[in-house]
Amino acid sequence: MRRRLRQVLIIGLTLSLLGIGVPAWSEDDDRSCNDLMAADTPAYVVCTWLAKPEEAKEIAEFWLGNDGENLMGAEPLPPITIDCDAPGNSCPDDSVGDGEAHDVGSPDVPGAEDGGTPECQNGEQCYIDPQAITAAEKAAAQETPAGRAAQAVAQTSMRVWIDAELADDYKAGQLTEAAKKIAALAATQPGVVGVRFTSQLGFNQNFTTAEELDKFVAEAATALRALMPGKKLAAHTVMPVFACGTNDTCKTEMTKKYPLLDPERVGTWLNKGYIDQLALDGGLLANGYATWKIDATEAQRNQWIQVRARAWDAYAQIAAEDASMAAGAGSAQLTEEQTTKAISERVAATLQDDAAETVTLWSRWQNDQGQVSRLYGEKWATSATWEQLKKLGSIKPRLATVYDPASPEVDVATDLKNLSEVFGQVYLYAA
Repeated sequence: MRRRLRQVLIIGLTLSLLGIGVPAWSEDDDRSCNDLMAADTPAYVVCTWLAKPEEAKEIAEFWLGNDGENLMGAEPLPPITIDCDAPGNSCPDDSVGDGEAHDVGSPDVPGAEDGGTPECQNGEQCYIDPQAITAAEKAAAQETPAGRAAQAVAQTSMRVWIDAELADDYKAGQLTEAAKKIAALAATQPGVVGVRFTSQLGFNQNFTTAEELDKFVAEAATALRALMPGKKLAAHTVMPVFACGTNDTCKTEMTKKYPLLDPERVGTWLNKGYIDQLALDGGLLANGYATWKIDATEAQRNQWIQVRARAWDAYAQIAAEDASMAAGAGSAQLTEEQTTKAISERVAATLQDDAAETVTLWSRWQNDQGQVSRLYGEKWATSATWEQLKKLGSIKPRLATVYDPASPEVDVATDLKNLSEVFGQVYLYAA
């Protein structure tokens, strides 16, 4: 087993050496591979060979030659150790504890006996009251449509998020009460991953100033984290300027039209830890940039280049969201060929761009006129789109959908069972 682990480690290292990395800061650098990128690639996206082709060949021959003799004989590097007793060495002693051995089950902190609150060393908040949400509040949450649906999801393989909108409650001065209801809902089912507390953030919620928007995000995140420690927080928004790429006219117009959706502001939310998952909607990518002759493929490519360049995935999970594959009432379902093309462009390409880790596809939604759009046929009748999606089993954990248990297609149990054939995650809408 140890030999096999060493082989895996060396193979992984070898493959990484054969890859391409960033950055290469000079066009004169003989390790630059910028010539392999498209001519319209932004200047801040650069490329350098970790191992040039001829070097990669030598590396591969070294490890794989003579039936892999060097690979089979590889040993892990010796650990780096420090002798604290050796002359000239100083090892700090900043370990936590009182230096005394304690019996198993005995309290570690004075004041924790018999369920008491531990004393904090510096007066900071270091303890969250588990009774902040009462048993009665949890019981009431379980009886809501979303609460019952969360229990039903346990019969499937899907992970669960609670999907809510706290912006209206915040503007009405009722954030505390609303956050408590949502937190109680998240606590009704142990398998709930977390809460998506807002959608189209900064796009259509009528926030008038950037300061008001920042305050909402900060206060909503703080309230929810205090009520449900350990659960994740998610938000959904749009980044209109990203799809412009290097088109300055487009960027100017999009910034003017959507002044609150400043990438630097969103990056700050991620950096401060307010959001664990950020979903970027693709609704504008289809035809929102035709004025500047940017088609859907280029717009999507531009968006993910911008996301990668900002390293947002270092702070949060990034998701893509798309509702366009669902066929509207009175319109024809996509054919098998059209579905394959749509999956390639809106799912596969998005994941391959390596900026989004998951893709959320709206499987059913209703417009203001009451017309319903679906990925599947009415009452779960078969459709080419749904049958093609069921073939994506290898990436099912990366696919998510949104479901409103108060408006089922057939019934909650049937709907969730069918959705679990395609999706690995579900956002349960809580009104």
